[in-house]
Amino acid sequence: MPDYSFAFTLLFSAALVLVLLTKFYLASRQIRHVARHRNQVPAAFASTISLASHQKAADYTITKARFGLLELAFGTAVLVGWTLLGGIDLLNQALVNSGLAAYGSLVPQLALLAAFGLISGLLDLPFTLYSTFRIEERFGFNKMSFKLWLGDLVKSLLVGLVIGLPIVALILWIMGSTGVWWWLWAWGVWMGFNLLVLVLYPTVIAPLFNKFQPLEDESLKARVTALMQRCGFAAKGLFVMDGSKRSAHANAYFTGFGASKRVVFFDTLLKQLSPAEVDAVLAHELGHFKHKHIIKRIAAMFAMSLAGFALLGWLSTQAWFYTGLGVRPNMTGSNDALALLLFLLVVPLFSFFISPLFAQLSRKHEFEADAYAITQTDGRDLQSALLKLYQDNASTLTPDPVYVKFYYSHPPASERLSRMGAPTGTPA
Repeated sequence: MPDYSFAFTLLFSAALVLVLLTKFYLASRQIRHVARHRNQVPAAFASTISLASHQKAADYTITKARFGLLELAFGTAVLVGWTLLGGIDLLNQALVNSGLAAYGSLVPQLALLAAFGLISGLLDLPFTLYSTFRIEERFGFNKMSFKLWLGDLVKSLLVGLVIGLPIVALILWIMGSTGVWWWLWAWGVWMGFNLLVLVLYPTVIAPLFNKFQPLEDESLKARVTALMQRCGFAAKGLFVMDGSKRSAHANAYFTGFGASKRVVFFDTLLKQLSPAEVDAVLAHELGHFKHKHIIKRIAAMFAMSLAGFALLGWLSTQAWFYTGLGVRPNMTGSNDALALLLFLLVVPLFSFFISPLFAQLSRKHEFEADAYAITQTDGRDLQSALLKLYQDNASTLTPDPVYVKFYYSHPPASERLSRMGAPTGTPA
């Protein structure tokens, strides 16, 4: 059987370089485009957005983009270190020789994944801290103390251990015990797990991090309830989340699945918008429900996950998949954890260039939700609400069009308002 290790190494390296250069190119375009339009509010927004707010949004966007370039360079170096330079191989061999196999075949495999996750988290920690306590702090968005941030980190680790380790252990057991069609069984378990999380998240996981109080404003509650009844939407409750404890960013969302659906408003949102504007934002979210966007996305996730597990099932049997990424397969023990880990590292590279298709689909869904919202509420309220949210979240009004096509899951403000019939213009 021919050895494709060198060919796969070349393919992986070429993909790595191509993705790196493309991301640098896109980020550079975004930085230049936003900076070029920093000193003038687009004509369509001149009467509603101040120059100071426009410049704040530009500076925030540019600062995050430049920091993202640093993260990208570091992340690429770390990926090369884990793969071609032998980091995963070194970690795996150390665990193989540690004697953990005496406690069962799953133990060294779980140890490999846990150790990788811990080391990766530690490497990312400085970037997370700088982003939260320097960038978000500088622009007035961070409301967290270091103590609260540390508490969130500990809770996240515990949730990961309690929920993540058992499901990973189950998938590894399936990989090693159910024969050549293991990937089909694993896919079924993974999908069931995701649906379970959708059900449990609103009542079990989310309250670990935030407080959710029933909406007390009776007037607003009546408006929202009437809107949901007109739209044929039923929820288990209307809740206000203490988002201001962590950030000044505002949002509203549906959470849960089936009978466990909840409507959640950030407290920051309720402070920034009028009741009519809150109605319009909720109508937009109801538009996603009406057009079955959530179900469509879940179905797409099912299909892509099935394809991914099938591909993993094949790659896990190919020696060149391991050696081409700088890893020696275990000769006596299981390679399931190695295969899973390498697959998760490689897939983002090779799927990067189809990401604009998913971004475009997401923007299409947003336009559809906007269109539905203005049939249920006054379109002027949705327009004013969006402008407030763009301003309060320091979202730039002048993003680079090419960058938008690759990354934006929501359309830029000018495009959204133009679709609603508001006079707008996009700077050249």
